[in-house]
Amino acid sequence: MTYCVAMRLSDGLVFASDTRTNAGFDQISTFRKMHVFDQPGERELVILSAGNLGTSQSVISLLQRRAGTEEPNVFNTTSMFETAELLGQTVREVIRRDNPDGRVNHVDFSCSLILGGQIAGEEPRLYNIYPEGNFIEATEETPYFQIGESKYGKPILDRVISYHTPLDRAYQCALISFDSTMKSNLSVGMPIDVAIYRKNRLTPCFTQRVDEHDAYFQQIRSAWHQGIQTLFNGLQPPLIGD
Repeated sequence: MTYCVAMRLSDGLVFASDTRTNAGFDQISTFRKMHVFDQPGERELVILSAGNLGTSQSVISLLQRRAGTEEPNVFNTTSMFETAELLGQTVREVIRRDNPDGRVNHVDFSCSLILGGQIAGEEPRLYNIYPEGNFIEATEETPYFQIGESKYGKPILDRVISYHTPLDRAYQCALISFDSTMKSNLSVGMPIDVAIYRKNRLTPCFTQRVDEHDAYFQQIRSAWHQGIQTLFNGLQPPLIGD
């Protein structure tokens, strides 16, 4: 299983993804699910992936192989919308290649992507690309997307994240969202890859890999747990009779 989250905020973009994949309790591996394509001064793109690992790796490999060629690729699209269309087409291409007639019905070939970034001349944008190749865009009212095992980490995002949340607070919230997810689902695990892009910089993202020994992560994990316990213990209990 996978958990990825991305946010489009007034100051830029925040991305985070776990690295655990598993096909059973005894087949657990680590794979990067965050991929960066950059042309300093011209564009900065980040792609997060979830779903069938073979499909997602094939999609990323095709994007990397075609980058810089005369074929339509992530470096010659004219807008983020066009880039999202390209990713959707590539997902459909890989699924048709691996399951051309849709006859293999016991294997889930689906793959979901999040694409975020900025191309010179337009605002940063963020897209959630579905396995069918279509997509939706983040707005100021809905500033974040999740793919994979999203339900456990969603409540904190809904309560904290708005379009005007500062990037450092969004990064902090993303880590708490991951901690909540890992607490309830063992199929999501560390290390966590993080990327932060500041609006209009058109320079490579700040990136970091957070592992279980990261001092800051352990600090906020402990503070969050203790804070919830303190708050809960301080609530007035209900009257339930004798």
